[in-house]
Amino acid sequence: MKLLQPFNLRGLLLKNSMVMAPLTRARALDNVPNQLMVEYYAERASAGLIITEGTAPSPNGMGYARIPGIFTAEQIEGWKMITNAVHDRDGKIFMQLMHTGRVSHPENMEKGAQVLAPSAVRLDGQMYTDTKGPLAYPEPKEMTLADISQAQDEFLQSAINAIKAGFDGVEIHSANGYLADQFLNTATNKRHDAYGGSIENRTRFTREITGQIVKAIGAQKVGIRLSPYSTFNGTEVFDGMEKQFLYLVDELEQYDLAYIHLVNNAALGSPDVNEDIFKQIRKNYSGNLIMNGGYGRRSGEEALIREEADLISFGRSFIANPDLPYRFSYNLPLNDPDPETFYTPGEKGYTDYPAYTAHEVASA
Repeated sequence: MKLLQPFNLRGLLLKNSMVMAPLTRARALDNVPNQLMVEYYAERASAGLIITEGTAPSPNGMGYARIPGIFTAEQIEGWKMITNAVHDRDGKIFMQLMHTGRVSHPENMEKGAQVLAPSAVRLDGQMYTDTKGPLAYPEPKEMTLADISQAQDEFLQSAINAIKAGFDGVEIHSANGYLADQFLNTATNKRHDAYGGSIENRTRFTREITGQIVKAIGAQKVGIRLSPYSTFNGTEVFDGMEKQFLYLVDELEQYDLAYIHLVNNAALGSPDVNEDIFKQIRKNYSGNLIMNGGYGRRSGEEALIREEADLISFGRSFIANPDLPYRFSYNLPLNDPDPETFYTPGEKGYTDYPAYTAHEVASA
């Protein structure tokens, strides 16, 4: 199977072509990686590449309850336990850097932190908090140029911190309606300065942080996640979206990144996805491409055979099957994930999914 074949990711040798997608799991008590998280990631080290859950680069980026950060010494030390455990099992691991922007609530943030966004556009709906349950999203503060510069500095420092923590690289989260994607999208970016109003300006934040991080840690250690035609977290499909993403990918070409990671939200029921964008990006972009979006054993294999991507990332199937590459190798049945435990504290639905034993395989 092509999914099980090794892959050279800009000099980083992956044992197979299966990527564990970034998955928010909300187990970082006090926002610090812990021993339970060590066990979770180590169990899944058979993936060719693990991309961690979205990790906050600063207190302002800490939108959800119990998500980890990478901006304090304690957090760096916590992540070191995880990278060591994954590397001890011959795994490779990138950290996803995620600033949540307006997808946040002060009850989930440190005192003095601010809910920031490109524009003061409130997200409809509610955010879960451990302290007071579901609460309405607040109106974010429109970022000043100084705020933008500070956020970029935070992304940069978090990437440096991730390398200090032993990560093989970082993935910039510019997808799914979080801060960098909020700059890309017309529903959340109403600015009329250098960071809004045109394709060049809306993509500026993402382009700048990518260039800064590449310069600091090396292009071979940097990937980026994009989600064309996503409407997640209150974003919208807008006129010129395809042109904008093709422009952004063309600009990213110059950085010779480890990869671009594309999310196809059609698999999640999004009705407005023009899937031609993924074919066009594949055609235009000369670097490595990871595709994500409801893939299984057969569909992932077929995508690689058709050369639609270089690597395939799997999300929920990795949640429920810590030994997913092993199961694919022997075409074994999969555990079903339990959505009720996706974001709850503790080991239930986190580290208690069973793996196959050799005896069970022989009996299958």
